[in-house]
Amino acid sequence: MPIVVNLDVMMARRKISLNELSEKVGLTLANLSILKTGKAKAIRFSTLASLCEALDCQPGDLLEFTNDEATCAP
Repeated sequence: MPIVVNLDVMMARRKISLNELSEKVGLTLANLSILKTGKAKAIRFSTLASLCEALDCQPGDLLEFTNDEATCAP
């Protein structure tokens, strides 16, 4: 998929753990892990907004479009 999720990068920049982020945004660890590993097929705008608020960032900091087929998993 040509959309890359940079949640792990933002978490590292903000020095926040998966457990702490889970509590702040109200998502399960399993769902956050799916997002973090880039295995998610979709994300709700409300979830994206919650992540941006908790991480003090913009949606573009979390999501990136790439045309590079090497990074696009089938």
